[in-house]
Amino acid sequence: MKRFALSVGILLLLITRFSEANYDDFSWHGFVAQGLTSSTDSNYITTGNEITTELTEIGINGSYVINSSLSVSGQLVYLDGGNRFRQGARLDYLFLDWRLTRLFDWQVNVHLGRYKNRHWWYSATQDVPQTRPSISLPQSIYYDGNRDLALSSDGIALQSAKTSSSGTWEVRWSYGRSPLAREDTEKLLSPQAQGRVKQDFTHQFSTYWQPQSMHWQLGFSLLQSEFTYDPAAVDILLNGKSGIDRLTLAARYDSENWELTMELLRDRLMYEGDFTQGIRLDVDKTGEGGYLQWRYFLQNNLTGLVRFDTYDVDRKDRHGKQLAFNPFGAIPEHYGYMDTLTVGLSWDIQANLRLSGEFSRTHGAGRLTAVVFPDALVYAKPYWNAWSVQLMYWF
Repeated sequence: MKRFALSVGILLLLITRFSEANYDDFSWHGFVAQGLTSSTDSNYITTGNEITTELTEIGINGSYVINSSLSVSGQLVYLDGGNRFRQGARLDYLFLDWRLTRLFDWQVNVHLGRYKNRHWWYSATQDVPQTRPSISLPQSIYYDGNRDLALSSDGIALQSAKTSSSGTWEVRWSYGRSPLAREDTEKLLSPQAQGRVKQDFTHQFSTYWQPQSMHWQLGFSLLQSEFTYDPAAVDILLNGKSGIDRLTLAARYDSENWELTMELLRDRLMYEGDFTQGIRLDVDKTGEGGYLQWRYFLQNNLTGLVRFDTYDVDRKDRHGKQLAFNPFGAIPEHYGYMDTLTVGLSWDIQANLRLSGEFSRTHGAGRLTAVVFPDALVYAKPYWNAWSVQLMYWF
């Protein structure tokens, strides 16, 4: 909390100080998004099938150009997404952008501080509602419970790009770690854990290629991260250490009137820990998933969306049958997978005002529970629905 308050104070000081400087050097933007949402037969968004206004996103971001090679960027947001992620304010990012001279025809930028992760299609824009293709992103890749963990990290990142006769190449690398809130421990490990999970590091690399035709783009990303667990005075978990290895493949095709996007991932999850009941667990499982998304631009201000998203918690147990043998109690089979079909429509009322709506039909609950230890504490029937309508304004 002290670190957050200090970071917020620094960002507000920078905004105040730089707003008095030359307007050509300082720029700032903001957004406000509010909507109605509900999840039926599931606690994914709401509890008890009620309709709620817990679909709020408010943010302000700014950047200041110090000189031709240095700038500072940051963003503050307030989020209320129901059960999807932690409610409240947070500092999404605050980093120094150092633009190096061109190296072997590559333009290289170094980001120092709380940098934004830019390794997946929407990882750099998921924090701004009007830049997303839908109100909720596909959970196989952009799991809401890990929103803050995936969006940014404290450390160093390199962004590089090169354009040649073969097309445009982008190569990115980053190394850092993210501070985790109490709610992050529940989403990552288990709602029954009383202590706190700490991320030791996250190491990521990605590269994307777009030919001169500019119609399609291919890429992949790699992630490796490790976590340790600090137990509470009274806790079911005495100690623990976990690791995640992730491979993501991506492809996108852009036509004049439509866009087709795909991302596939494979996650290897490893965990070692001791429990008060005398149980020791060594978990090593691989989850797989991905989505295929089609957007059609019906008019200049009207866009339709259809998406199929799928995720299996354990590729060796795609139907979740082994969950019945969970050492802490049997878990229903449908918590071992999650398949979602989403349809949506976005209407740009004005250049900076949008109304979006979407409906999802889901089979399974594999992305509603903790990443390491799936459980049935988050209620969901085998089949459940969710819908959202959101009005977005940006400036």
